[in-house]
Amino acid sequence: MPRLRLRVALPAAVLMLAAGGCSSAAVQSSPTPATPPSSQSAPSTPGPPSSRPSTAAAQIVIDNFAYSPANLTVHPGESITVVNHDSATHTLTARPGSAFDTGPINPGKSATFTAPANPGTYPYVCTHASMHGTLTVD
Repeated sequence: MPRLRLRVALPAAVLMLAAGGCSSAAVQSSPTPATPPSSQSAPSTPGPPSSRPSTAAAQIVIDNFAYSPANLTVHPGESITVVNHDSATHTLTARPGSAFDTGPINPGKSATFTAPANPGTYPYVCTHASMHGTLTVD
């Protein structure tokens, strides 16, 4: 019976995290399912939970004249926050094209932009030529 509880509790915990975001209360919940095992059903999203993107807010950090992560995958229309930890002003601008542009982000500040509505791969750069990355929208 303990193995059955683990099989039920794990999907329930994954669903609770997906529905509740990243709150510490969701992470600290008990391993006991919230509803009886007989009413548990399979997740309605396609693919196993491990293949689904996190519900955490998308973020790119600028530090030491580099983007981290340099390659980020998001959903169409998702908000992405760019945080500048450097002592210089930076930008994050789609190139080629004009799909997104944060404008100048001063040291210690952040900017937020919306991912393009069309799926695809969007290279981006800073005014500092050595800084580049890729935003993938799927």
